Amino acid sequence: MASLGEAQQSQDLIRQREMKWVEMTAHWEKTMSRRYKKVKVQCRKGIPSALRARCWPLLCGAHVCQKNSPSTYQELAEAPGDPQWMETIGRDLHRQFPLHEMFVSPQGHGQQGLLQVLKAYTLYRPEQGYCQAQGPVAAVLLMHLPPEQAFWCLVQICEVYLPGYYGPHMEAVRLDAEVFMALLRRLLPRVHKHLQQVGVGPLLYLPEWFLCLFARSLPFPTVLRVWDAFLSEGAKVLFRVGLTLMRLALGTTEQREACPGLLETLGALRSIPPAQLQEDIFMSQVHSVALSERDLQREVKVQLALLPEPASGLPPRPQARLPGAQAVFEAQQLAGAQGSAKPEVPRIVVQPPEEARPPRRKPQTRGKTFHGLLTRVRGVPTEAPPRSHRGSASFLDTRF
Repeated sequence: MASLGEAQQSQDLIRQREMKWVEMTAHWEKTMSRRYKKVKVQCRKGIPSALRARCWPLLCGAHVCQKNSPSTYQELAEAPGDPQWMETIGRDLHRQFPLHEMFVSPQGHGQQGLLQVLKAYTLYRPEQGYCQAQGPVAAVLLMHLPPEQAFWCLVQICEVYLPGYYGPHMEAVRLDAEVFMALLRRLLPRVHKHLQQVGVGPLLYLPEWFLCLFARSLPFPTVLRVWDAFLSEGAKVLFRVGLTLMRLALGTTEQREACPGLLETLGALRSIPPAQLQEDIFMSQVHSVALSERDLQREVKVQLALLPEPASGLPPRPQARLPGAQAVFEAQQLAGAQGSAKPEVPRIVVQPPEEARPPRRKPQTRGKTFHGLLTRVRGVPTEAPPRSHRGSASFLDTRF
């Protein structure tokens, strides 16, 4: 009887959450203008599964993009793709959730929809092309959305939430690796010291986490909860999740002593007990991490100031990003008022330091295996030989 009562109570809570989301989405502009805090709280609790298809495009602004360009996706889907990108994408299709019934068959609607969405993006942004990490992101979107909505959500993630992540230089990933290490040094100093001692640089684990939005690193129910919060609050959530994983894997003296080398440490990061990654338990810890949007932006500015000025042979400086659904909504409202379909992303202006900073010394192992782009000697990046298309296997080379 007790278990039946608990099940009934759980169902009642789910229905209450669903009704709250139905009410909020029915009056979305009013909700985002006046009651965004309620949206954020409900996203942290988790969007009901039956309503993610409605809520994710609203949170990231994909519905506005689709409304402003109603025929764009259909035209891209019908157009022939670049043969080299099509070949690369085709080789990766079977790797995306191969045990999920939606993606089992090469001729099924899952793999074919994934092919169309990824092809459409290479045509929509030919200068960006295709990055292998877009595969699992697009696959998760297609599990919940029709292809056109999934495409516009992918566009918003790549261009508004995480600009500079999926392009040929991946400059924002490298910047965020430095930001993550600085936050780790401040919030988990013992873990940071251990990683330095065993030679584990952030580019050995962070690309898989951040580029795939943890789709390959966490249990799927937890992945969905991370995405709910990410689409609401932006990249800050990725840093909070990463810091939480670090604490769970290496937070105690016993855990660090059990990882005397690089391989043991990387193994610990991927062998956290599943019970600790259960969505409610894990997300409560994520949201308790002492990292605010202001803290993150401050550290981003510090790390940007330490980057060399753009020059021939060096990657471009990372673009600014919008910190979540409220900023996306406000930018789209402003763009609509000005008659522009694309929201304006504010620029980060970095003042040069008043005094010359001594060159930072970095571990010799940091980033040596990331795409062949990041061979660093005393912090100076060296560019790989140019090529017209990135090979899809390069991203998986960094999987731990």
